Amino acid sequence: MENKRLKIAIVGPAHPYRGGLAAIMETMAREYTTRGYDVEILTFTLQYPRLLFPGKSQTVETPPPADLRIERAVSTVNPLSWWRVGRRLRRERPDIVLMKYWTPFMAPCFGTIARLARGNGHTRTVCQIDNVEPHEHHIIDKPFNRYFLRSIDGFIYMSEQVHRELSAYTSAPALFSPHPMFENFGRRVERAEACRHLSLDPEQRYALFFGLIRDYKGLDTLLDAWARFRHAGHKLIIAGEFYTSRDKYVEQIERLGLSDDVILHDFFIGDDNVRYYFSAADCVVLPYKTATQSGVTQIAYNFCTPLIVTDVGGLAEIVPDGRAGIVCQPSADGVYDALCRIYEGDTCRRFADNMVEERKRFSWQAMCDRIEELYESIAER
Repeated sequence: MENKRLKIAIVGPAHPYRGGLAAIMETMAREYTTRGYDVEILTFTLQYPRLLFPGKSQTVETPPPADLRIERAVSTVNPLSWWRVGRRLRRERPDIVLMKYWTPFMAPCFGTIARLARGNGHTRTVCQIDNVEPHEHHIIDKPFNRYFLRSIDGFIYMSEQVHRELSAYTSAPALFSPHPMFENFGRRVERAEACRHLSLDPEQRYALFFGLIRDYKGLDTLLDAWARFRHAGHKLIIAGEFYTSRDKYVEQIERLGLSDDVILHDFFIGDDNVRYYFSAADCVVLPYKTATQSGVTQIAYNFCTPLIVTDVGGLAEIVPDGRAGIVCQPSADGVYDALCRIYEGDTCRRFADNMVEERKRFSWQAMCDRIEELYESIAER
């Protein structure tokens, strides 16, 4: 946007909160700062009550990034903080309040802040939306979604499934921009170095299931497929913290006789270690039962690690079948066939080479351009 220095307030996860959502908001803040805009991030004093958080920790111990203005100001369970932040934004009159939405739990907090902020007649609320309908459904989902989604002036969506679901709630302008590539995890390292760092045998070949483990992600499907695929010299790495029952997956591994075939790193993988997993792996498998899009695909693109994804949600929009990976049916048979295909000949190498070109679609610059385009379309409304 030429000749105008936008003032942008980002409301959502950021340091000290961990994970991909915080990385997204911080990366967009950096991109807008490099453009000379006035950017601040208002993040949480409390994101999830301990009762509702299945992991071990929500935060990291690392120092805050020196190049960003981050203030902890929002408690998702304290309406007084919503009122304070909303009134503050209405008073400070940013051009854009940019929010990330991924679960109806955030709707009362974010919806209240958005309504208060836009009450000055100047500020426009923009949402980069991951999901409309959550993967695990609750009776509160639809009324909460209505409350938040109708407080937003415009949306950036990252899959057509999300766009379809969004249109059932609001007619606000919405533009498509694919999920950008995660570049904050650094560059690929030599495979031998990655294996050494993770104490893996470099003579073995590895498929990787990566990320927080929740039932909708289909790890049980992958284990059933791996029991059929089982090849000498091939192992499956499961890397991520359980957000569901660990016992049932361990029991499945033992029942299928996979104890020697599966390497289980069931803990949160810190940013500094992500590159080693993707550099050691031949391919990344996303056997999801439902999906919109996935940040794991964009990590794989960053490291040019080929993908197997199921044909659910927007995954096939991101992974061209037969070029950057294989798209298969969300079943054990489908995943088994995909594993057989990706390990044929030099398929993994060819896919990795193709990803160098494919990943050019997924830039943060393009995402931030799209948000500005959306803002221009709603600024005079």
